[in-house]
Amino acid sequence: MSNIREINVSSIEEAIYNLAIEAAYKLPQDIHQKEKESLEKEKSPVGKAVLETILKNVEVSAQGVFPLCQDTGLAVIFMEIGQDVHFVGGGLTDAINKGVERAYKDAYLRKSSCDPLTRKNLGNNLPAIVHTFIAPGDKVKIFFDAKGGGSESMSKVQMLKPADGRDGIIKTVVDWVIEAGPNPCPPTIIGVGIGGDFERCAILAKKATMRHLGEKNPDPRLAEMEEEILTKLNNSGIGPAGLGGITTSLGIHIEMEPCHIATLPLAINTACHVNRHKEILI
Repeated sequence: MSNIREINVSSIEEAIYNLAIEAAYKLPQDIHQKEKESLEKEKSPVGKAVLETILKNVEVSAQGVFPLCQDTGLAVIFMEIGQDVHFVGGGLTDAINKGVERAYKDAYLRKSSCDPLTRKNLGNNLPAIVHTFIAPGDKVKIFFDAKGGGSESMSKVQMLKPADGRDGIIKTVVDWVIEAGPNPCPPTIIGVGIGGDFERCAILAKKATMRHLGEKNPDPRLAEMEEEILTKLNNSGIGPAGLGGITTSLGIHIEMEPCHIATLPLAINTACHVNRHKEILI
């Protein structure tokens, strides 16, 4: 019989606090490296100039004075919670929200949550958007994603016909990203969710954006689709900031699950070139 591990929610609050601030100022290393590689390969002078500016912004932001982008995003948290964990010391959701609120206040990050109808800013960047998953063991893995409004607005869920199949999925993703053009601040990272149902495919797509760039999809069918979509997008001519070039997207990441026999759910979640996410294991 497994031993239950107690975790005080104060440690979760502190972890969220630190992740939120770090995400705002420090670009993930895999994205930074990919952008430097893209600069070497980019053929367009304007595209090169944009990538140079992006990399300079990363350098300045890392000094901890200015965040990577003025849109410091809504807080999206994925938590993989070991089934042998027992949280003590208060409510888990309350602790997460406290960590977010403190971080955005202390680090002077823009607070972007508002009433959908009146558009009145709530002034605290709450509530955090939390997705929890039960995993074996007694650890908690937290993925923090600061999701900006520009790239999020260029995301979609579409229920394809089962007959659309592989080619229909590829065409839908490519057409949508090309239609989005400069709006999501390319070069982008595109998360694609296939299967599940209406809401599950959207969660899969968002989770996919947090996969490390360069990490090959373990499913060879999906790895091939990712490469095909990426090639088509980078041949589209959109380029960095939509000003032309061969660096429209840095990566395409697909997550897939089984679906109902009468459906083919597809979600496209767009992340901009800063794609701010951090993770920690507790």
